[in-house]
Amino acid sequence: MKKKLLSVLSLSAVFYAHSQEKDSLNQTKIEEVVITGQYMQQSINKSIYKVEVIDAQQIKNMAVTTAAEVLNQNLNIQIVPDSGNGNSSANILGLNGAYTKILIDNIPVVNDRGSGNQTDLSKMNVNNIERIEVVKGAMGVEYGNNAVTGVINIITKKTYSKKFNANISLQEETVGKDYDWFKKGNGRHVQSLNLGYKINDRWTVTADINHNDFQGYKGKYNGYTYFSENTNGFRGYEWLPKDLLVTNAAIKYAKNNTSLFYKVNYLREEINFYSQNVDELSLGGGKRTYIGNDKDYFTNRWIHQFNIQTRLGRINYLGDFSYQTQERQTQDYQYDVPARQERSRDPKNTYYDSKVFYSRGMFSNFLDSEKINFQLGYEVDRTSGFANSATFQSIEKRDDVNRAIFSYANFISAEWKVSDQFSLRPGYRLALSDRFDSQSNYSLTARYSTSQKSDLRAVFGSSNRFPTYEELYTYTVDANHDIRGNENLSPETGYSAGLFWDYKINIANAWKFDISLSGLYLDVKDRIESVIISNSPLRYTYLNINKYNSILFGGGFSARRDHFSLNAGISVMGISQELVAGNITSPDDYNFYAEANLAINYTLPQTKTLFALYYKYTGERKQFVQETTANISATPNFILGEVGSFNMLNFTVTQPFFKNHFELGAGVKNIFDVSSVRNSIQSGGVHNAAASEQNLFYGRSYFVRLNYNF
Repeated sequence: MKKKLLSVLSLSAVFYAHSQEKDSLNQTKIEEVVITGQYMQQSINKSIYKVEVIDAQQIKNMAVTTAAEVLNQNLNIQIVPDSGNGNSSANILGLNGAYTKILIDNIPVVNDRGSGNQTDLSKMNVNNIERIEVVKGAMGVEYGNNAVTGVINIITKKTYSKKFNANISLQEETVGKDYDWFKKGNGRHVQSLNLGYKINDRWTVTADINHNDFQGYKGKYNGYTYFSENTNGFRGYEWLPKDLLVTNAAIKYAKNNTSLFYKVNYLREEINFYSQNVDELSLGGGKRTYIGNDKDYFTNRWIHQFNIQTRLGRINYLGDFSYQTQERQTQDYQYDVPARQERSRDPKNTYYDSKVFYSRGMFSNFLDSEKINFQLGYEVDRTSGFANSATFQSIEKRDDVNRAIFSYANFISAEWKVSDQFSLRPGYRLALSDRFDSQSNYSLTARYSTSQKSDLRAVFGSSNRFPTYEELYTYTVDANHDIRGNENLSPETGYSAGLFWDYKINIANAWKFDISLSGLYLDVKDRIESVIISNSPLRYTYLNINKYNSILFGGGFSARRDHFSLNAGISVMGISQELVAGNITSPDDYNFYAEANLAINYTLPQTKTLFALYYKYTGERKQFVQETTANISATPNFILGEVGSFNMLNFTVTQPFFKNHFELGAGVKNIFDVSSVRNSIQSGGVHNAAASEQNLFYGRSYFVRLNYNF
């Protein structure tokens, strides 16, 4: 640990020493604007919500390829990757991705389980992102269901200042120690093309394509070409190979108070699963070979989105409309490992198919007053989902699951400028559904400017989380398992209260400092968990029986001068949850853990060389779980499981050439070579403790990136 901290401090000292050099150029930072939780686009300093912004320049400096990598640097956001299927979801305030709303340009994104929550962030490339806005805390009034822990809103690029813009980017990365330009099974290869054309002052068209070819990470395995006469389970990959193609095309029209925007997004993903064991196959005449029963996973996703901003007389109208589809398929095949060729391949089989129609509209500025403003809004969501019976892995014959959920909501809020220093915004939402009882959400937000340099925000909000497809319809029954969903589940309800303080110091032609402090409390009631309902035979189902509380304290500091910037933060979070097994209830003590991050950027004035350092520490986290025992009649017992601590450090260097048209970057990711951490709470959920390792990353990797700007 000491060596790791010394490494961070040493690199920080180098940056700080260089930053003391006097630079005659004084850069003026354009004031940031945000849209998440706002009536209309708003200055971040005047936003009534505490909005964290990660802009395009910060993303570029990180040399990352997906939104998952960007957000992993943020405090209290833990990106949890699944090394098996390649997906990555965001855990905020200790809760998984089902509790966070993921948006692209205000639109919730379709996925296997519906839309908005549990969205795979590794499917979102960063090359067309203008900024990412993060609001933590329950946002049910503004964004509806599943916004219990907050909202992540990914804003894409829509306009350009120049007549024609073209950017080509190539990035090559090692995967651990593995890399090869051509050979299958080594490295990550990323190519992207972004185009923008400003037809005139009113019309802009954009298009982009991104190809991310991750060739897998063997880890403790030996790849797809390995076979052994003895079954030993060492074939395949620890992180499965994944090929991802994402394209966008958009057109925007803007005149006076009206803007129209249409975008179509297409995603294609292929994941290759290789069985860890091979089977012997007799070829006759004393000959034999070894085959792997392998499988490919295919995802195809379409997103059509239309946005309108206009004025109806004095009233502002902001409307979003979207139709999205996602189909996931599998295809089994037999692979002759010694011969390096397929023997047979089955037809593709659809196992998930989701279709979503979504619309959200807001009307504001009803009164011709600088003191008070009303907002009326509506939200319509029809999500239909299909799951193939094979998904449920049952020894019994099961029907396919084909369900549709329709929901409609109205919400209202009023922003009252009580004085030049004090603003208040109460809000209410009523949501109706053909599947669940009506749901009400409330919010009350206040902002007080104690001075021109200081702002204080107090936020209270609520949100519901609807049960997932697995919780409602899972049916895994065989000789070893009996896990059944519960179609009678009720939505969970989360309440949060937060206090945020920001203080800014600007010294003329010198340093700029920002200081922030925050506290946030979250209470989730009727939490859904997998529980044992029968010991003999052993049977699980899902019930609304648990409660969950978390409390967060944090602080941030940033300093900027000329070509130097530093951002640092620290937080301490405590989690309390009550688990129920039969008539036994777990302890509900708070268990605390710490996080810290650091980002330093420095540009050499003479050569424009950029040095960037990113560090994050995640402390050991403890949580009560139910002890696993072979005695099914034993009285349930709760023990304290834990997830180990880890440190992440990335370093990049970027050098522009030919008047910034070419840019060459290189660096190291995961310098401390983290691959997995001890985790005794992950297996089987919180009701099933098991000592195991959780895969986080695939070790230290190196990359080179080339950008060309036309």
